[in-house]
Amino acid sequence: MAGQGQRLTVVPTVTVMGMIKARLAAATRGHALLKKKSDALTVQFRAILKRIVAAKEAMGDAMRSASLSLAEALYVAGGPLRHVVQQSVAGPARLRVRAHHDNIAGVRLPRFEHFLVDDGARAPLLAGLAGGGQQVSASRAAHVRAVELLVELASLQTSFLTLDEAIKTTNRRVNALEHVVKPQLENTVAYIRGELDEQEREEFFRLKKIQAVKQRELERQVEAAKLYAVEKVVGEVALKRGVSLGAAASMLDNGGGERDDDIIF
Repeated sequence: MAGQGQRLTVVPTVTVMGMIKARLAAATRGHALLKKKSDALTVQFRAILKRIVAAKEAMGDAMRSASLSLAEALYVAGGPLRHVVQQSVAGPARLRVRAHHDNIAGVRLPRFEHFLVDDGARAPLLAGLAGGGQQVSASRAAHVRAVELLVELASLQTSFLTLDEAIKTTNRRVNALEHVVKPQLENTVAYIRGELDEQEREEFFRLKKIQAVKQRELERQVEAAKLYAVEKVVGEVALKRGVSLGAAASMLDNGGGERDDDIIF
């Protein structure tokens, strides 16, 4: 697994672990959303690819029909047709293209569409049946169809390239989150958890040592208090009997001597 053993350089505290967990949760949600986005873009990418294949096949047929219709019109009308057509098309084009944008999972795809502008100012082409008017009209319709397919194909090709770049970028982000960011954060959380457990064990051991020291100190104080009480009694006996402290201690240890009712042991 990529990213194994890698972690962030952080201070192992509970606050930092909470921050890293929040980042890990955000990375997990982001990975899921980017994965869904990649799937949606891939579905749209495949659909556009199928439409491009169909459009290219239709484009080949349309261009072939347009070329044949132009050859028929030139054969029937002859050389003067060129001058008649040139005179009739002087001015702006009637078939125009405008651009729009489609939003697919946050990706703006350019879309071109064609439309006809009927200004009514242009005179129709009057060639007559003898001059090849029918063939010219058929050739014009065939070329209009070819231009329409060409615009559609351009729109699909542009969307195809845009989607391809968007899918590559999204997949790079998904792979970075899955193989670098998330393992790094998970390793950091595991490291902080281990350090906190070690600190907890050290604190427990330290508290036990402190408790043991306090217990020994308490026992020493109790022994000192008992020794002080015995020495006090010995001093009182020595003072009462008029003997030395050693003799008084011997008397207390052996239980000898006369009992003095005024002394309470």
